[in-house]
Amino acid sequence: MEEIEVPKPILMPISGKEQKCVGNIFSCSFNAREKKLICVTSGNSYLGSFIVKELLAHGYLVRVTIQHPAEFEDVKDLLGEEDLNLLESVVVTKMEKLQSLCDAFRGCHAVFHTSSFIDPHGISGYSEQKVFLETEVARTVMEACAKAAYIKRCVFTTSLLASIWRNENIDGIIDDSCWSSEEFCREKKLWLALGKTKAEKVAWMKAKELKVNLVTVCPGLLMAPTFPNPHIQTSIPYLKGGQMMLQQGCLAIAEVEKVAKAHVSVYEGMNYGASGRYLCFDGVVRRQQEAIELEKGLKMTGFLLGERHVVLSEEDEEEIPIKIRNSKLAALLNKINQRLPCKT
Repeated sequence: MEEIEVPKPILMPISGKEQKCVGNIFSCSFNAREKKLICVTSGNSYLGSFIVKELLAHGYLVRVTIQHPAEFEDVKDLLGEEDLNLLESVVVTKMEKLQSLCDAFRGCHAVFHTSSFIDPHGISGYSEQKVFLETEVARTVMEACAKAAYIKRCVFTTSLLASIWRNENIDGIIDDSCWSSEEFCREKKLWLALGKTKAEKVAWMKAKELKVNLVTVCPGLLMAPTFPNPHIQTSIPYLKGGQMMLQQGCLAIAEVEKVAKAHVSVYEGMNYGASGRYLCFDGVVRRQQEAIELEKGLKMTGFLLGERHVVLSEEDEEEIPIKIRNSKLAALLNKINQRLPCKT
């Protein structure tokens, strides 16, 4: 594992003492010996960078992993100089290699596994082969958590896609107890959904086997606070099957900053018994005009409604019933907010 050096302020010795190297990872107290060290995988991803910012804002010491040295420039661009200077370290890690991940996780109070890889190629890039890679990385991450983390605690980012694809007709309401059908995903070539489903199932299996305290966060379609959306390319694989999602009332969107906050809240909620899966989204697309605006914002005209859809007036259009809920996350956030005044 190769370490990427972050700007000088973080690398300066503390109180005149020499800097120490643990394994292959540079560590320093940064005048905050009581701060908990958190490792965020793929900190150069869009969501990963927001989670890093949120953890830093909460006073945590953060270690970021990337997979190639060139990705350090992405970290710099996404975080900005001020937050970059606050990082404990940035390390190059081979996600499929157990020892590499063990080196990255060593000494950490928790691991936020945000992404097994970053796919820049959109819908053609996430193939059936990536399903295997995603699943194997999930297995390795859990094994590394068990072997190397100071506390066996993991917040695992998956996707709403791991819950919604049961068949072509959704009966009842989708919640955290629902799982996508692997057979249906394979039949429809919904590779991202299949990858997220299989990876999360493996994570839960290994967590139980290795006694890792695991929670998973399942966000909807990640969106920037305003258009244009810098996350456009990675929106493409999520929206494969988007017309069906729209028609069935489960095309849920999630603002990336709120998703990052939810990750940190779920982690802190683990101190109060938070466990299991948490579906995470802000709203569900229910009207044609909302779908048109989403298509325009993503520069994907016709992707959700088809090229020849009939434009309906607001009076003629009926809202699509919502078939998905995230009441478990809402209840947790409410519980945490009620506890906040008691904290010092």
